Amino acid sequence: MAGMLQMRRSRGAASGFLLVLLGLWGALIPFIGPYFHYAYTPDTAWTYTTARLWLEVLPGAAVFLGGVLLMIATGRHIALFGALLAAAGGAWFTLGTTLSPLWNNHVTMGGTPASTTVFMRIMEQIGFFSALGLVIVFIAAAAFGRILSVDSGIRAIETVPLAERTPAAETVPAKTGLTLTLPFRRARTETAPTEALPRSDARTEETQTIK
Repeated sequence: MAGMLQMRRSRGAASGFLLVLLGLWGALIPFIGPYFHYAYTPDTAWTYTTARLWLEVLPGAAVFLGGVLLMIATGRHIALFGALLAAAGGAWFTLGTTLSPLWNNHVTMGGTPASTTVFMRIMEQIGFFSALGLVIVFIAAAAFGRILSVDSGIRAIETVPLAERTPAAETVPAKTGLTLTLPFRRARTETAPTEALPRSDARTEETQTIK
C-alpha cells in the first residue's frame, strides 16, 4: 500500500515551479509594483495593509507552499495536498475582493487600480487578482489530475519470508549460436567387425571357386 502512494519526484516538478513563481508574484507585486507604476492603492512601495495581508500575501504564500510541495514530494498524498493548497490560494486571489464585504462592514477590500488609463487599470485588475487566480487554479488542477490519472512510478515489492521461499530448479542455459560441421574421415581400426556379405554375393564367390 505504501508503495502505491509513491511517485516520481519529476511528476509535479514543472507545475510546482510555475506555482512557486506565481505565488511569489501574487505576494510581492503589491509591494514592488509601485516601482514601475503597476499598483493598487495605496500607490507606495512596501506599504503594509490588512487588505494586502488577507487578499495577496496569504494566498500568495499558500500558492508558494503548494508549489514547493509539488516539487519535492515523492508521495502522492503530499503532492495532492500541495495541488489543493495552491488551487485554494488561486481561487482566493479571484474571489477574495468579491467576498471581502462579508467581513469588512460591506466595504470592498483591496483598494482600486492606481493607473490613470483604462488599459492599465484593466491590466492591474487581472494581474493582481482575476487572471492570476485563474492561471493558478488551472495549473494546480492540471497537476492534481496528472497525479491521480497516471500509475504510480514506484511500485510496492512484495516481500516473502525466507522460510517460505522454495529453491528454484537449476537450469543449464542452452548454448545458442551457429555450429560448424567439418567433413572428416572415419579411422579404420583393426578390431572392426567384418560385415556379412549378401547372399547373392556369396553364391558368386562359390561359383568362381568351383570353376
